[in-house]
Amino acid sequence: MKKAELAAEVAQNTDLSAKDAAKAVDATFNAIIAALKGGDEVRITNFGVFAVTDRPESQGRDPRSGETITIKAAKVPKFRPGKPLKDALNA
Repeated sequence: MKKAELAAEVAQNTDLSAKDAAKAVDATFNAIIAALKGGDEVRITNFGVFAVTDRPESQGRDPRSGETITIKAAKVPKFRPGKPLKDALNA
């Protein structure tokens, strides 16, 4: 499902117009991104938890040349699904 399809689904299931639903979806994503950038977790009850973890610097190989390269440390987003979401997928 693409973002536009998600916005259309939100519009269909609420009293929002397609334009307002798209704004709501964008606002939700922006709020999640802002919270993660600020170092917070985003906990959505019955859905899951978005968090940021640190990936340490590591060594890898350039597939073209076979040369060893250093992969920089980075912050990466993680998602841990909640039990109701897992149960819904496995029902």
